[in-house]
Amino acid sequence: MRVLFMLFWLLGGAMTSVAIAQTQTSPTDMELETNIKMGPQVEGESFTYSTGGETYEGYLARNVNDDQPRPAVILVHEWWGLNDYTRARADQLAALGFVALAVDMYGDGQIATHPDEAGMFSSQVMKDWPSARARLEAAMAGLRESPWVDKDKGMAAMGYCFGGGVVMNMALSGMPIKAAISFHGSPTQAASNPQPFDGVVKIYNGAQDPLVKREDLTSMAQALGAQGAQVEVINYPGATHGFTNPGADNAAEQFDLPLAYDAAADAASWQAALLALDKVLNGN
Repeated sequence: MRVLFMLFWLLGGAMTSVAIAQTQTSPTDMELETNIKMGPQVEGESFTYSTGGETYEGYLARNVNDDQPRPAVILVHEWWGLNDYTRARADQLAALGFVALAVDMYGDGQIATHPDEAGMFSSQVMKDWPSARARLEAAMAGLRESPWVDKDKGMAAMGYCFGGGVVMNMALSGMPIKAAISFHGSPTQAASNPQPFDGVVKIYNGAQDPLVKREDLTSMAQALGAQGAQVEVINYPGATHGFTNPGADNAAEQFDLPLAYDAAADAASWQAALLALDKVLNGN
């Protein structure tokens, strides 16, 4: 009896070993069975365009692992100029399925190093909207020629601070974009001759931003609505100017400016902007 028990025990162990061996898959088999895809590989390059006898150098970002044309987004920098922060935002958009062009509104790649200089650069642009519009139109015309851009889906424009004011005026002047998205943008009405605009305007603002006057923001929203725009203004509680830029705290300390990064407001506004872009450009 003891011998039979041992025999059954040995046979059972052997059968279990065989069963385990049959369920194990070699690494080679796993590689064959698993559908491994490459994630986005973003690359940026210089993008030049000219108007009024001047040459401007933007930054074009796209996913080089994607061989399909994608919708385009024009990105307008803060009052500091086309810097690393703006390029990083363009890279983010490219990784998410857009072709992003960060434009140069000052020319020659000028970057302000002090608020006084930044204020001078930005005010010069906004005081001459026809010239500013010509720069944007030149950038958009060049972008449409890119083989990586899906021309049938149109374009959107996104801007920060000074750039937010620019994209709001793009909509106010009836430029051919499907959406204008502003983050803590200055609502100065630079376009003196508003034109019909049937696109979407999203304005993401810090509720405690002392640099954006509530009456100016209301006036801009009303002006855009009067031209047919679908306007949405969202104020983020506790957020102040520059809430999307992680470098805002350093600039605030260095120059004694009312700036501060707000991670929650940054995340919420970015998600809202992406949903808006996906809807207007991809139809989702």
